[in-house]
Amino acid sequence: MELAAGNAVKKPSIIIQPRKGLFQLDLRSVWNHRELLFFLVWRDVKVRYKQTAIGALWAILQPMVTMVLFTVIFSKFAKIPSDGIPYPVFAYAALLPWIYFSQALTQSANSLVGSSSLVTKVYFPRLLIPLAASVSPMVDLLFSFMVLLILMAWYDIAPTWGLLALPLFLGLAITTALAVGLWSSALNVRYRDVGHTIPFLSQVWMYASPVAYPVSMVPEQWRLLYSLNPMAGVIEGFRWALLGKKSPDFIVMAVSAAVVLLLLFGGIVYFKRMEQTFADVI
Repeated sequence: MELAAGNAVKKPSIIIQPRKGLFQLDLRSVWNHRELLFFLVWRDVKVRYKQTAIGALWAILQPMVTMVLFTVIFSKFAKIPSDGIPYPVFAYAALLPWIYFSQALTQSANSLVGSSSLVTKVYFPRLLIPLAASVSPMVDLLFSFMVLLILMAWYDIAPTWGLLALPLFLGLAITTALAVGLWSSALNVRYRDVGHTIPFLSQVWMYASPVAYPVSMVPEQWRLLYSLNPMAGVIEGFRWALLGKKSPDFIVMAVSAAVVLLLLFGGIVYFKRMEQTFADVI
């Protein structure tokens, strides 16, 4: 009887250990926890609009005000060309992916530190946290996209077949935000000043991207170096897909896309390597 009672007490145990090896990424666990990703995105969206007076109008006001300022300063005063497209539409089409990227980068960089209670108490793939932070600003992008359609109708700009490629460039924008966000979020856990440098980095990065000016203004001898900026291909792709911009620089798009993929792979490897120390350092 005592032996039977002793055997009945034994229960199966689960031991969670970090995977060893540089390329043991364990991405399948991210897919297995996809429901958690949905709730993390929903949480970020609710927190963003909680106790706000005008709610989703903030998603429209920011690109609209920036577009008006760009139109006055860069088009009226500086006389910067816009490749034959009315400058307000030209600038607004570039501000859509840029503002999304800026918001996603800021949220991703601070996502792990902001979710320290989850990281230190519950096991789940930590990759879901910066991934959710990269996806949630898409809600703002959808709201501001409606204004672009109104601007296109106002200036009598009809969509072309290039609009079918827009999901591809949306995916590239999300991938760019996630790639940079993985690096910044992992670094921010150990070096908290990374979070303070992100707003300054975003401001400099914007002027290094073709938001207020066309890629055609970049000298030909610097075009390849300029295309190493991953957002250059995203913005050029948005303008081509939405506005039917003639003769887009596909070399810039291709090089930027290749840089994004390299950044993403390196970011996942670095993030997974640092993941096992997050709970101790954060």
